[in-house]
Amino acid sequence: MIYVYPLISYLMLIIGVLICVAFIVLLERKVLGYIQLRKGPNKVGVIGILQSFSDAIKLFTKEQMVPSFSNIVVFFLAPAFTFTIILFLWGVIPMNSCVLNLELGGLFFFCCTSLGVYGLMASGWSSNSNYAMLGAMRGVAQTISYEVSMAFLFIGLVFMINSLNFEDFTNNQEYTIIMLTSLPIFLMWLASSLAETNRTPFDFAEGESELVSGFNIEYGSGGFALLFLAEYASIIFMSYLMVVMFLGGLKSFIYMNMMGMIFCFIFIWMRGTYPRLRYDKLMTLAWKSFLPNSLSFFMFYLALKFFI
Repeated sequence: MIYVYPLISYLMLIIGVLICVAFIVLLERKVLGYIQLRKGPNKVGVIGILQSFSDAIKLFTKEQMVPSFSNIVVFFLAPAFTFTIILFLWGVIPMNSCVLNLELGGLFFFCCTSLGVYGLMASGWSSNSNYAMLGAMRGVAQTISYEVSMAFLFIGLVFMINSLNFEDFTNNQEYTIIMLTSLPIFLMWLASSLAETNRTPFDFAEGESELVSGFNIEYGSGGFALLFLAEYASIIFMSYLMVVMFLGGLKSFIYMNMMGMIFCFIFIWMRGTYPRLRYDKLMTLAWKSFLPNSLSFFMFYLALKFFI
């Protein structure tokens, strides 16, 4: 029975995440609607609250079209693989109501986020489309560029906290939060999270003028739904991870959820506010700004570890 409790706890967490994904899609459409001076969904259910569920029913009941000469096995497995990786990621956030708590959660986090690149590349390559392949290549280059900086930022914090367990991040923020003591790291992590989740202004895996929808252009029906479920689940995950890492989120259930909602809103707010960056500007930011700064912070915390 000792192994059943973590499994049940994790399954309940996943069900909660899937319900949250439905409502964050509705929130995004509402917020973007008001930013653009329109109403957003307001017909299905009361004030459009059932819109996401009706969209899910529509997508999963539609016929899946398969492009000619595509690699069918990889084409169907890539969205499921991407979605599965995101669901595994949720195991690293220790919640008071969740029995699951990984001692090496930080290592597991980077293993899973690195694997997410393969799902993106597989979905673009298997579609047998130049547009999908170009979108996948751009997405992979972007993700790899920012994961290097994210790794150094995280290792610097690990030297300060002296643990890879995310619960210890909260335990070390009893008197002050890391966001105040390490504000530049927090801001770089926020920008890297936007790039990691392919969100504006770093959504280069797609582009209306040249790639239309990018790596997922050939997907419809359930495959399209799984790719976007993975995207929005990763937005919620990165929001809650920032609360745990930089704001000591596990102190209070209400506090953690309130701050998580605020970060989710910031992701949506950025999409409605900022235009897409030029691709060379993104690479300059990643390799000439974030990487040197993250290395500097890494060396600073390493020196503190040795001399204090």
